[in-house]
Formats: sequence, C-alpha cells, structure tokens
Amino acid sequence: QANLVESGGASVQAGDSLRLSCVDSGGAFSRYMIGWFRQTPGNEREFVAHVMWGGSVTHYADSVKGRFTISKDNTKNTAYLQMTNLQPSDTGVYYCAATGSGRTLAMSPYDYEYWGQGTKVTVSE
Repeated sequence: QANLVESGGASVQAGDSLRLSCVDSGGAFSRYMIGWFRQTPGNEREFVAHVMWGGSVTHYADSVKGRFTISKDNTKNTAYLQMTNLQPSDTGVYYCAATGSGRTLAMSPYDYEYWGQGTKVTVSE
C-alpha cells in the first residue's frame, strides 16, 4: 500500500518555477505508476502528468506539455513535478497518486488507488 505525501506548493508569480515532491513511505514505490493531478474549487481533478513505474516513460496533458516535467526516483521513493513558466491557470491543489494496475495510460482519477493529501499552488499575475 502506498502512503503518499506531497510538498513544495507555494504562492508564486506568473513565469516562476516550482518543484513539487511526492514521497511514498509504503515500501513498494518502484512498482507504481505515479500521476499528478490538480483541482480547483468546484471542479473535478484534472490530469497533469504521469510516469511509468521505471521512470522513463511519461505522458502529459496538452496544457502543461513543454512546461512541466515529471520524474521518478525509485532509490528515494520520490516523484517530482518540475513546473516552469507557471501561469494563473496552473493554480490549484496538486495531488500525486499511485497505481499498481499495470496500465500504460492512466489519465482518469479513477485509474489510481492511492492519493496524497495535496499541496497548494497559487500563481498570480
């Protein structure tokens, strides 16, 4: 079972960068695909990116492609979301999630079994 904790959220200006971290203390991190989602009040969780269990295969939402980079370090049980050129539309609570289902594509929140508590990112003009 994954036990995910996110960190790194902050209030920043448009054009700034942030790196979010997601640490798993559950002991089976290397087996999981890790996804990042974001959510704003009144809206469903929106897919941002995911990385396969090995860390080499990634997939991004069109809205963040070229600006965000997801990575996974199995030696540290940690996944990262490096965000650059942040825009106000990137504001939200960012969640990391894990699935051991073996999927090669997982863009729905329902594809993931485990979730962190979220970290807030606010981007102002």
